[in-house]
Amino acid sequence: MSASPQTQAWSGRFAFLMATVGSAVGLGSIWKFPYMVGANGGSAFLFAYLAGLVVLILPLMIGEFVIGRRGGGSAVGSIAKVASESGATRAWSAVGAWGVLTGFLILSFYSVIGGWTIAYVPRALADAFSGQSPEAIGAQFGGMLADPVGLAFHHAVFMALTAVVVARGINDGIERAVTFLMPLMFLILAGLVGYAFGTADVQAAAKFFFTPDWSKLTPEVALSAIGLGFFSIGTGIGAMITYAAYAPREIRLGQAAVLTIAADTFASFLAAFAIFPLVFAYGLNPGEGAGLMFTTLPIAFGQMPAGAFVGAAFFFLLVISALASAISLLELVVSWATERFGVSRPAAAYSSAFVCWVIGIGTVLSFNNWSKWFPLGFVPVFENKTFFDVVDYLTSNIMLPLGGIFLGLFVGWVMSREAVLAELGIKNGPAWQLLRFLLGIVVPVVIFILFVANLGFMKLATDG
Repeated sequence: MSASPQTQAWSGRFAFLMATVGSAVGLGSIWKFPYMVGANGGSAFLFAYLAGLVVLILPLMIGEFVIGRRGGGSAVGSIAKVASESGATRAWSAVGAWGVLTGFLILSFYSVIGGWTIAYVPRALADAFSGQSPEAIGAQFGGMLADPVGLAFHHAVFMALTAVVVARGINDGIERAVTFLMPLMFLILAGLVGYAFGTADVQAAAKFFFTPDWSKLTPEVALSAIGLGFFSIGTGIGAMITYAAYAPREIRLGQAAVLTIAADTFASFLAAFAIFPLVFAYGLNPGEGAGLMFTTLPIAFGQMPAGAFVGAAFFFLLVISALASAISLLELVVSWATERFGVSRPAAAYSSAFVCWVIGIGTVLSFNNWSKWFPLGFVPVFENKTFFDVVDYLTSNIMLPLGGIFLGLFVGWVMSREAVLAELGIKNGPAWQLLRFLLGIVVPVVIFILFVANLGFMKLATDG
């Protein structure tokens, strides 16, 4: 199987950047980043996080861009074509297939969480948090999770929005969506930061964020920080390969990778400074965990001036960030399906979205009717894990790391030097030697350490 030539392309550099930024800036950047920083001691955690971005994420993203534009097809087809061109076996395309499966499974539960953000926009607009006790706000979130029909409905709405955009194609669908959504997202983020600076405790937030507590930087926390950077941006599954296949020749891939990671990091910092001043101003816990978005912040929204508007803007921001990433995950699948089976883009988009929605029902039920069902309970590591927990663990801790390892090895050792140099527009010199060293040695070794350590920490937690 070879990569079929792309009939569509991004209209220019801005469209490509907005697409890659949208893929990177998902819920991991807006939602998970702040609470991970809060739970792990502030800027000491940030140091490890930023180190991971530079040493791991950036070279791996460059590698994916190079494969995609060189191959000109889906993640599967592009790797097969590049491997063949480099005199290697086309069996390397299995790495792309692994990525497509990983992205598909991630989308199945990502869409459910995206549905939560949709559900909370009208709730915030209706001022449902005003005057409510922390217990009452927690009960609102618990009530939403306990309703499988409501969760399935919002999951369907989110998946339908994603499918409609992808079905319309690169220029009329994805490009139009991301070039509108990404600037809007940054505008809302800037507005929320401005509001926080004007009304909340910025000094406490800055002190927390920038004063390092090195005692908190344990090996486990450092691994969590590096893992957050790697997994939140989503390198290693082939989404960036797919987007780069539509990139015109005039786009400088190395520069695009740097700008994408810089924009994602900027969005994460903006999100933190929209959230932490409110958290400190209202005496809340910055290390609350995953509930920070849906139980902790609504307490602040219920007490602040114009809280209904600010809360609705915040949850709409989450919808935008989730949707932009979901689009890239579905495109990863659709690009492969149209290439492999010759079906039309709308047919591939809607059928893939439907199957993904069905699988996502397992995640929906994990919060209510199946909350006591542990499908792999006979395996020690999974004995207390619901359907959602199993899929999340397998994709985050096993499938993504393995995909990243093999993509690094492929670009570092299998893909021809001439092809890499041609795509990056550089000469054989220190820049290429550094990139090859990072991709061929550092990325696989560090990700393997993360992989083994995560499994070890999970086993220790289970044994304890």
